[in-house]
Amino acid sequence: MGDSEPAVNSISGQDKEQAASLKLFVVLSKAYRSLMDLAVKDMRSHGLASAEFMILEVLYQRNRIPLQQIGDKILVTSGSITYNIDKLEKRGLLKRVPCSDDRRVTYAEITEAGRELFDEIFPQHMSTIHNMMGGLNPEEKDQAILLLKKLGKGV
Repeated sequence: MGDSEPAVNSISGQDKEQAASLKLFVVLSKAYRSLMDLAVKDMRSHGLASAEFMILEVLYQRNRIPLQQIGDKILVTSGSITYNIDKLEKRGLLKRVPCSDDRRVTYAEITEAGRELFDEIFPQHMSTIHNMMGGLNPEEKDQAILLLKKLGKGV
């Protein structure tokens, strides 16, 4: 009988660990949904859909990027990227630029109008995001970043 006790204890310990993993998943999911709901609301307040905003944000930081790499930078499907690139191009906020070295590559590049728009709205958006993270102090934010990176890399 004594041999079966460690197995029972390890199972209950494993159950506790699995329950903690499930709880962490639920808490992360709810936090993500709450944060994204507010972030998307802010993006829309500037007259942009969330995918449009994220594409322009990438271009604002990098100026030009191959269309094929945009999907890796933001959480949007490739079909949605093409649709949103088209919309942003029609609005004059970005342009497509063919690569001179490789005909298979086309860049998305932010236009002057796109840069001016983001010069105006990005500081406001950063402030909104900063306020959303106000529940954590700077050290806790650094710790959360490290832990979430560790979690993501472990998947």
